Amino acid sequence: MNSTPDMPLRETVSSPPAEKQPTAVICLADLHGGMDMDAFRLAAALRPRVPVVLVAKEGSPLAERYRDAAAKLDIPIETIRFRTFFSPSLIAGARAVVHRYHIRNVIFFGASELRSLYFSFLGLPINLIVRHGTTKSTPKKDPLHRLIYSGVRWHVAICEHLARNVKQIIPFGRSARLKVIYSALRHMPHDLPPPRIRDGNPVRLLHVGRVAPGKGHIDAIQACSVLHDSGIPFRFDIVGDIFPPFEKRFLSVLNSVPYKDSIHVHGFRNDVPAFLRQADIFFYPSSGEGLSNSFIEALGHGLLCIAYSNTSFPELRELGFDFLIAEHENLDDLRAKLGDALNRLKETAIPMKVNVELAKHVFCPQREIDQFLQLLK
Repeated sequence: MNSTPDMPLRETVSSPPAEKQPTAVICLADLHGGMDMDAFRLAAALRPRVPVVLVAKEGSPLAERYRDAAAKLDIPIETIRFRTFFSPSLIAGARAVVHRYHIRNVIFFGASELRSLYFSFLGLPINLIVRHGTTKSTPKKDPLHRLIYSGVRWHVAICEHLARNVKQIIPFGRSARLKVIYSALRHMPHDLPPPRIRDGNPVRLLHVGRVAPGKGHIDAIQACSVLHDSGIPFRFDIVGDIFPPFEKRFLSVLNSVPYKDSIHVHGFRNDVPAFLRQADIFFYPSSGEGLSNSFIEALGHGLLCIAYSNTSFPELRELGFDFLIAEHENLDDLRAKLGDALNRLKETAIPMKVNVELAKHVFCPQREIDQFLQLLK
């Protein structure tokens, strides 16, 4: 397993530097996933324009996996040791970083630790931006959360679905505002293969994402029975770290199907674009997402994609992307959509040009960074 993080696309930042105050990008996630990837990528994109420091939890993937890459970009990583969501060490550590680097802007990736960060920034002239990337279900408009969120200046949602979710769940202070900034493609498809119609070779399916509950791996594996039962050869590549508490359940399902030898589990990989270039179908029946980085990258690489009808996926259809949607958590319909995808591959050229071009426009790295820069002091 290659654990070296992808380097960001530096060429996407091309306009002259802007005069902006020092900025801290804070991500205190324990696990390796889309949030810490996005935090590093955003810090790297901001760095040519503004002094940036990354703040991570001590021992976390962001602190360990990204340290060398951050050093090459002249981005310091400050780590804080803490155990609970409300922690005196987190309060003191974050406040010390603010003073050490003369921070005026904070972009926070997360939620629970905000109860400590509120006190870290209390009385300081901080322009606090909270970036929302996951769907929340529990309302947080009680007096305690109103206090905690009172210091937030900007709420940034990465899609319209999450903007609606934030309005419903999160309390807004008097000066707080909400903005939608679509995530940028981490891997811009510069060298896609020429369009092709699938021939008689085994159909290649792909899922990229942490192997965890709700990410769609179980349903995807079970839905592949429609290929096996029809005698259609296939290869299903699954790329992503396995969440330890979910490993037993995942392996139990994988080992129970008669076509388990057609399913290949790779763990975390640095060469995701290589998998995207080789695949025909991106099979991603998750039960709940904000806006999946791996899904929009699959669209950007022109794969024929399949998802459930939930969260941001109908929104992507409304934006003009062409892919298949199955009824939410309906396994029979998911099998049917996989069969439909196979039929489409007989007459649809992969990569799908309409999705490639639209993704370059909607999920443009330059657009994302320019929109974030507008929020900084």
